[in-house]
Amino acid sequence: MTPTPSPGTRAPQDPPARSPWSALAAAGRGGTATVALLLALVFVVIATQNPSFFEGPPLMAFAKKAAPLVILAIGQYLVIVSGEFDLSVGSLVGAQVVVAARLIDGEESNTLPVIGLMLAFGLVVGLVNGLVTTLLRVPSIITTLGTMLILFGAVRYWTGGAPTGALSESFRVPGRGGIEGVPLLGQIPWALVVALVLAVAAVLLMRSPWGRTLVATGDNDLAAAFSGVRVWRVRTLAFVGSSLLATVAAVLIGGFAGVTAQVGEGLEFTAITAVVLGGVVLGGGRGTVLAAVLGALTVEALFTLFNQLYLPSTIQPSVQGLIIIAAVAYAARRGGLRLPERPRRRPDHPAEPELGTSRR
Repeated sequence: MTPTPSPGTRAPQDPPARSPWSALAAAGRGGTATVALLLALVFVVIATQNPSFFEGPPLMAFAKKAAPLVILAIGQYLVIVSGEFDLSVGSLVGAQVVVAARLIDGEESNTLPVIGLMLAFGLVVGLVNGLVTTLLRVPSIITTLGTMLILFGAVRYWTGGAPTGALSESFRVPGRGGIEGVPLLGQIPWALVVALVLAVAAVLLMRSPWGRTLVATGDNDLAAAFSGVRVWRVRTLAFVGSSLLATVAAVLIGGFAGVTAQVGEGLEFTAITAVVLGGVVLGGGRGTVLAAVLGALTVEALFTLFNQLYLPSTIQPSVQGLIIIAAVAYAARRGGLRLPERPRRRPDHPAEPELGTSRR
């Protein structure tokens, strides 16, 4: 029998189905619509300066160049939406490329073993960042800053400031090659294919129970812990994902960039710029993968526009700084910013609560 609700009470109702319009409105509130509009505006300005930009080969060249930043932004998104930072990805990219060139040294037979070693190294770096942050209770901005300096110094000590060796041609294929002979486009870069696959995988991941747990952890880690979430494990996996994606980006960057000590320099801040430009809130709990991807494309499009306007490349860091300040100020004005006021160390189990640790 179906129980009859007592007088004065309301029977539970199923939640209303979500219409496409409400989904679009939610995306707009999350910053996706805003950054998409900004990207379209930048593309229009680029087209006025270079009408051939949207022809197949130039557009695919832009996609090839933007793919590593898109992948780095996805990894940075995983960490930021969980309430942390990862400043080590730029140095990790540089270290991976330099070490790969030294170990491969032009030998095709060394390519696959070295790529496997790169993935293992990225896994270790992500684990170290995550465990030091979550178990040793070191703020992530300090942990990853230390990792960045360690990698930066170690590579320069090992190479003497002048990297040696050479990447094999098969190593360069993912970043330089593609599907040839495509009508209108000419070539579909493998880098674009890799970025699209990883973006779709990240969207599906964030819709999984783990993805919802990651967002909940960034939104309110104390509530997540009292719900039975292993906060340290969730955040550690986010750091691992960021480092592994940085390794994939290193393989693509190695395909078209030279092997120098400056490879990867500043990419961590460019990735953070892309993520915050996409409306992902520093402090965690807000933002989408799609917004981070669009933010990366917008940043790369801005740099392309600067090149077309013959602006010096030294202006790029200033623009990144302005974007970060503006995005954070906008989030703070809307009341969506939840940067930590102290080192955020959370209970791993509700049996050991720490009062006053909730962001709300």
